[in-house]
Amino acid sequence: MDEPHCNIRIRVATSYVDDQSEPESDRYVFAYTITIANSGSIAAQLISRHWIITDANGKVQEVNGDGVVGEQPYLSPGEEFRYSSGAVLETPVGAMQGIYRMEADGGIGFDAPIAPFTLAVPGLLN
Repeated sequence: MDEPHCNIRIRVATSYVDDQSEPESDRYVFAYTITIANSGSIAAQLISRHWIITDANGKVQEVNGDGVVGEQPYLSPGEEFRYSSGAVLETPVGAMQGIYRMEADGGIGFDAPIAPFTLAVPGLLN
């Protein structure tokens, strides 16, 4: 049986949320915007997410859940879905990575990896 062509591309933009952060209390708030694009030839739906968030002290948070921001977007070929969310760290630098569990038309499940990206207070890293 031929695998359908599923090609999900994920782009990430991050920012530091200064007005919600309290560095003196080890609270650093970051926002991120994710764009999920279906550049394949068949439609697919985002079913669930799994995030691994690591701070500079090596503390790991894992986040699992259905969909993203309360939605399970269905992406036809050529469509994009964009959403924003956030993470709170105890250090001014950290990283996130994960997977989206997708289901292609026809019921075939697959994982769309989210490459590691850095969360950092501006000016801390070169």
